This record gives sequence, structure tokens and C-alpha cells, in this order.
Amino acid sequence: MHLLAPLRTPTPSRASIELDRLGDEIAELSAHLDAATARLLELIREFDARGGWGNGCRSCAHWLTWRTGLDPGAARERVRVARALGGLPLLAGGLARGELSYSKVRALTRVATPETEERLLTVGRCGTAAHVEKIVRGWRRVDRQLEAREARARYQGRSLQVYPGEDGMFVIRGRLEPEVGAVLVRALEAAREALYAKAPAAPVGGPALDPPTAAQRQADALGLVAETALAKGLDPGPGSERYQVVVHVDVAALADPGQPGQSVLEDGGNVAAETSRRLACDATRVVMRHASDGQVLDVGRRTRAIPPALRRALQARDRGCRFPGCGMRHAQGHHLHHWANGGPPRLDNLALLCRFHHRAVHEEGYQVERDAEGTLLFRTPRGWPIPEVPSAPPLPPDPMRALVATNRTNGHAIDARTGCPDWYGEKLDLPWAISVLHPAANPPVRRR
Repeated sequence: MHLLAPLRTPTPSRASIELDRLGDEIAELSAHLDAATARLLELIREFDARGGWGNGCRSCAHWLTWRTGLDPGAARERVRVARALGGLPLLAGGLARGELSYSKVRALTRVATPETEERLLTVGRCGTAAHVEKIVRGWRRVDRQLEAREARARYQGRSLQVYPGEDGMFVIRGRLEPEVGAVLVRALEAAREALYAKAPAAPVGGPALDPPTAAQRQADALGLVAETALAKGLDPGPGSERYQVVVHVDVAALADPGQPGQSVLEDGGNVAAETSRRLACDATRVVMRHASDGQVLDVGRRTRAIPPALRRALQARDRGCRFPGCGMRHAQGHHLHHWANGGPPRLDNLALLCRFHHRAVHEEGYQVERDAEGTLLFRTPRGWPIPEVPSAPPLPPDPMRALVATNRTNGHAIDARTGCPDWYGEKLDLPWAISVLHPAANPPVRRR
């Protein structure tokens, strides 16, 4: 007769109990941070929708970069996720309750729609962040296969038309082959990145600059693509002169935009006098003397408003736009005291500004000057100073305790198990998961 000794549960050591407590505290605090991130994204979405970033900033992501210290890429991703969650209440609720991590939500919002978010919410609850990433990649592969089936039909409809409209604005209509369209999209993306990647400052008070819409940013990007292509020498011979944009402006109007005088493009289109001053800041100039009847009496030699050697020194010193929070590398030279008003061509009278902020200074009323110590000072149209780095907001003595109390006040019962996935170590069957999750991979059966 064999007697079996009863199983004994090992008594955990004090060290293992302490490690378990630390692990639970980490998991619980992580869930609280995810709940706080949901509130942060909600605030970002409202701030973006109401255009609160428009005081000198190019976009909400740029404002976040300047004001909160986020990396530009991380700031753009926060804005993308915040916008997506506005139409995905189930995923937004899972993040707010601490059930889903920000990493999972960020991945799921790349493919989720109001029709599919419920099943994707289950994926986020049951799987790890790595599982979610794999499923999202598989989901997107199915989407690409669907797009490939439509490629042949799109190929037959390719076309491009460029013509002036009745108001003088050029109209562009077209349908491009996928590879050609991809090149154009990549070029526009690169141009938008160059124009809007760095965050300009958001001044306190003062009238807001009208922020460019998505369509306007696209138009700006196309203009930069065209200018860059021509500057790289598509026609490197003498004929490249025809690509220059020529503005004729009277000396009186250039020195003082309030004075009468012409300021026109070579083809006769009118240009604001202050716009001519901005263009003249960093341009080639030719002085022409006219008789009273308009006949040209003398043409001076071509000179640069900023000589090449001075331009190189300016670029080496500033290394990009000097507007607080911007730093964009593609920048134009700006005369603090305009050369048309006697400003000297010296390094201490120059500063680099990107196209957006150069226009803000000339046409929108923003101000820039250099103090006695050589520091550039920027102000809003109302005269409010724009700090180079905003001061940090005040925090409570114990931020984490305040965060937990806020989440509990909002009704979020968060503990160490809230964000833990319902996964027991089994292998992810990705093909099967996609087949039951993706609507196109598992189409509904049609009834006859």
C-alpha cells in the first residue's frame, strides 16, 4: 500500500513577494498612464479641430513639438491617432479605461473603421502589442491585394490637364498611373515634410494667422517640388532664364509699401508691395532707370541682395529658420532693416526665415529685431513676445497620486490586471486570424 503525501504549496519568499508587488505597481501605473493618454488625445483632437495652434504654427503637430517637447514624428502620430479615435469610440473607450495600451491603439487605428473596430477591440484585449502589430500588417496586406485588382482599370483612365481658370488661378486635373502617382505623392510628402516638419512657435495673444488647410499645404508642396526641380537644372542651358519669376517694383513702393507705385509681375499680374519687399530680401536685383514716358534709359548690372559669401556665412550661423520652434533647413534670408531702406548687407542685419515665417513677418505683422546682445526677439502682431522655449507648466507635488485620483474620479477602476491581455502563450495563427477578421478576406455569403 502506497501513501501519497499531500502537495504542499511553497511559501513565497519575501523577495518574490516584493517583486510581485513591484510588478503590479508597474502594470497598474502603466494602465493609469494609458487612461491619461486617452484624455490627452481627446484634448489634442479638440485643440486641433478648433485651430488653437494657428498663432504662427503650421500644424497641430508642430505646436506639440514646440510646446510639449515631443519629437516631430511622435507629435504627428499623436495627432493622427487623436483624429482617428474621434470616429472610433470603442477603441477610445478601451484606452480611457486602461484596457488597451497606447501602442495597441496606435496600431489598430491604422486599419480600424467604425464597421470593424468592435472585432479589432477584441484583438487588442486578447493579444499582446506584438500580436496586434502582426495582425495589422496582415490586414494591410489584404488591403493592398484588393488595390492591385483595381490597378488595370485605373491604368486606362490616366490623364493630366493644366490650364488657367477665369480668375487667373491655374487648375490641375489628372489621373496618373500608380507608379507615376506614387512618385508624385512621395515628392509631395517630401515637400510637405520640408515645409512643415519643424514646429514654429505659438504666441500668446494676438490675431491668429490663418492656418493652411490640407489642400493649401498640398498646393505649397507642389510649388516647392516645381521650384526644386527647376533649380536642379531640368534645362541647365541658357534657356533656364525663362523659368525666373520677375517682379517689377518702383523704388518708392519697395522702400515704403504705403507709397504709390507699381508692384507687378512681368506678365502684368499685381503683387502686394510688402510681398515685393519679402521677395527682394533674398533675390537677384537689377536697377532700371526709366524716362517719364516709360522708356528704359539705363539697366544696371545684376547683383544679389545677399552676396554668395555672405549667404554661406548666414547659412553656417543660423542653420535654418530662426523663428522660435521652427528650425526648418530650407530658409530664405531676411533683412532686419530692409536694404531698400538703407539696411546694410551685413551678417548682423540678416536672419534666416522659412517661407511660412518670412511671409508672417512681412505680410502678417509679426515682428523680429536683434537686441544689443545680438539675440533675435520675435513678437506677435500685438507685440506679445514669443519665447524661444516655453516655460514648463506647474505640476502638483505628487503627479502620480494626482493622476490616479483623477482617473478614479472619472470612474476608471484600474488595477494591476486592467491592461493584461487574455493570452495564455498559444501561438498566433495569423492567416486564420486575418480570414475571420478582415471583411474582404471573409466576404458575406450572398443569398439566392
